Amino acid sequence: MKRWLPLAFLAITLTAAGADFDYRLQAERVADDVHVFVGKTEDFTPANGGNIVNTGFIVAPGGIVVIDSGPSRRYGEQMRRAIAAVDSRPLALVINTHHHPDHFLGNQVFADVPLAALPATIEGIASDGNAFAENLYRLTGDWMAGTEVVVPKQALAGGRQEIAGRRLRLLALDGHTGADLAIYDEVSGVLFTGDLGFFGRAPTTPHADVNRWLAALDTLEAITREPGFRAVVPGHGPVARDAAPLRQTRAWLNWLQMALRRSAESGLDMNETMAQPLPAEFAGLPVAASEYRRSVGHLFPAVEREALGAPR
Repeated sequence: MKRWLPLAFLAITLTAAGADFDYRLQAERVADDVHVFVGKTEDFTPANGGNIVNTGFIVAPGGIVVIDSGPSRRYGEQMRRAIAAVDSRPLALVINTHHHPDHFLGNQVFADVPLAALPATIEGIASDGNAFAENLYRLTGDWMAGTEVVVPKQALAGGRQEIAGRRLRLLALDGHTGADLAIYDEVSGVLFTGDLGFFGRAPTTPHADVNRWLAALDTLEAITREPGFRAVVPGHGPVARDAAPLRQTRAWLNWLQMALRRSAESGLDMNETMAQPLPAEFAGLPVAASEYRRSVGHLFPAVEREALGAPR
């Protein structure tokens, strides 16, 4: 009988942790008419319900522009109520920055609003969305109840655009995934990086091209040097008043790339590479150890082939 108590206790604890299914979203004002919901710097768990992502909104003259819709139907519902508590204007547009599930699985709550993304992001949500949703259900449980994939229909392109009467610069980039949209609000000077920027949390790399990601960071960091720049909202982690999220993401990617090459050139296999210690700079970063191991799994085979001189 005693051997079952720990499992029972664990089940009760996990149920209690999400019993009210309340994400407790609090809109953080970044600038006039620009607000962010800052998620936890954690992995997906039944306790956090997938709330590890930053979403946000811009109150424009012609309505509200929403940036990412969160990891579930419940999140989208609570996000929509939290937005309405700040401003009663109608929603004008919902933008998905890329096709990872914590950024688009709240879409169904905004189905009455135009949903928009880069063309490759639309394709990714259409092809992978259901698998992503199923995996997130396994990781977070009943927080995902009732969540269905809704694919954006409006394709976006890079460039300066006036959306709902607000001047926005859309930056069509890639590197974290095959299509990453960053949004610079030229009125407030706030830059939403999507998952091209991580801060106070190790970056994720399941669909990464590190060299292209580093090039995207160059583009984004140049914006932070423009007159009028005010803040960076990373995809994960706290808002910054300078380029710190971009610099930290760059430092991690440069180290990761170098560490994998060094291991491959030294003849270490994947397991030996995973066992390598993290440098002091990153050892205390939330989820650094687990993200490093995952990144080895994602990226090391190609690095190893290159080190061996094999065709890619």
